[in-house]
Amino acid sequence: MNPKIVHWNGRRVWLVGASTGIGAALARELAGRGARLALSARSADKLQALGIDSALILPCDATDVARLAAARAVLLAAWGGVDLVVYLAGDYVPMQADTFDLVRAEQVIAVNFQGAMRLAATVLPDLKAGGGIAFVASVAGYRGLPKALCYGPGKAALIHFAECLYLELAARGIGVWVINPGFVQTRLTAQNDFAMPALLTPEQAASVAVDGFRKGNFEIHFPKRFTRVLKLLSLLPYRWYFPLIRRITGA
Repeated sequence: MNPKIVHWNGRRVWLVGASTGIGAALARELAGRGARLALSARSADKLQALGIDSALILPCDATDVARLAAARAVLLAAWGGVDLVVYLAGDYVPMQADTFDLVRAEQVIAVNFQGAMRLAATVLPDLKAGGGIAFVASVAGYRGLPKALCYGPGKAALIHFAECLYLELAARGIGVWVINPGFVQTRLTAQNDFAMPALLTPEQAASVAVDGFRKGNFEIHFPKRFTRVLKLLSLLPYRWYFPLIRRITGA
């Protein structure tokens, strides 16, 4: 379905949202495989602290179109092009109906979805056959879940956007990937007050994600023992899905 990326040596990769969590782990993983990296996040200090001396540091806010465009201009001046762009910026806050905060919800969706669209709009002219763009979404975007009133909808929208973009670009040989992790141990998921099944470290998630590019699939999801269960549940009619989710989560 997508180009199969087997070798990373010399491949030009722009990671947006690379300062912490999966983004930082992915930067280290790809650096170890010989990729040429451009790293973006709001904090230049955190990017430099990753210790990837050869990386091009492009600090910017992923939701700011002007700063994305400025970072792109620096990247193109340095490299002349880009092979793969990966959107990793993310925000999360557990939210229920009784605690619904519209301002905070809009902030979460701005990072998780609108930033991804803005990055895509910025780099679409640069994407070439054999490369493409990848978006880190979440299995929370498969179907409605408790405490996910702002996180789940943004990730669902991102998955849908990636599907539409794939249909537009596949015939040109340009890849579009959606990466849907389960629970990953980060400062964001540390907010959860419930047991997180099949919890991965950021390093484990990054390794599995990179290996997923070898297969050429549209979706890279992991860990399979968890994501396959959610995929099965997402196929159920609502009259079965809602009671099962309530029972499983205790909602």
